[in-house]
Amino acid sequence: MKSLEQLVRKNIWSLSPYSSARDEYSGKEAHVFLDANENPYNQPFNRYPDPLQRDLKKVLSKVKGVPEDMIFLGNGSDEAIDLTYRIFCEPKKDNVVSISPTYGMYEVCADINDIEYHKVLLDDNFQFQASSLLAACDENTKVIWLCSPNNPTGNSLNRDEIVKVLSLFEGIVVVDEAYIDFAMQQSLRKELTRFPNLIILQTMSKAWGSAAIRLGMAFASHDIINIYNKVKYPYNVNLLTQQQAAKALADPYETDKRVKILIQERERLIVSFRELPVCEHIYPTDANFFLARMTDAQSVYDYLVDKGIIVRNRSNVQLCHNCLRITIGTKTENSELLSALRQYAV
Repeated sequence: MKSLEQLVRKNIWSLSPYSSARDEYSGKEAHVFLDANENPYNQPFNRYPDPLQRDLKKVLSKVKGVPEDMIFLGNGSDEAIDLTYRIFCEPKKDNVVSISPTYGMYEVCADINDIEYHKVLLDDNFQFQASSLLAACDENTKVIWLCSPNNPTGNSLNRDEIVKVLSLFEGIVVVDEAYIDFAMQQSLRKELTRFPNLIILQTMSKAWGSAAIRLGMAFASHDIINIYNKVKYPYNVNLLTQQQAAKALADPYETDKRVKILIQERERLIVSFRELPVCEHIYPTDANFFLARMTDAQSVYDYLVDKGIIVRNRSNVQLCHNCLRITIGTKTENSELLSALRQYAV
């Protein structure tokens, strides 16, 4: 890996971050707050939230097994994705490499930040070779994006190939593990000390059932996290989000129970889909969704919309022609979907 100073944009490396009122007295006890131009009434919503979410990180550290100073929290994972571009990639000069198909926000954020985005097509099994990704890199490649389990394909990427990329690439490797809780494969969180160029993204949106609170996580070295905190907006995670996340994290066993139910429903749904005349193939999945190749994806999609059932048509995505992406719902929702598709088949 190149040194962090070599990888980070020069203006970001030398940036003096905004100093919030709450940062300046940190570490000391206080009970009268006349520093931040807040309204003294309407507690607790009158006060700005902790800009570094310290209490929430203490809870998260125990659940995830990652030190608090190696955790960044953002407004969804999308904030961490955007910050990665803003920290490491010089507009109109640097580029990134990603697999394809994959989560669309990597490319959208590249376009927003005016960064060249190189795609490496997955094979027929939706896997990649480290050599192909590395061959797509040049001296201006700062970041490689990997999503595992991948979206929209659902499968976990080959771990050995991920490790090869981490070992051989001199820049930053981001592994997005939004769906890792539904997979047999273990998270790469334990590899953070082994690979200082690794950034892992996770979220409260999927397994934790908290998409509405918009809380994303990035796990990385202490030095990388410090730069994220330097560049982010001062109060990027609001008080209500922090409180609700702490409440959810206080009962991880409930989340584990829900994940097991969803995995059981996933298998039931896949078995039933295979019997449908309109379904040609189900791709392997480790997520809370699966990708199904249909006889006519658009026709099936339109039919389901008329029934008030919304799935995702991914036919316009590379390698996903005539494919629908099906999110696993409740048993009742899944049964309603199957019932509608059986009627369509007739």
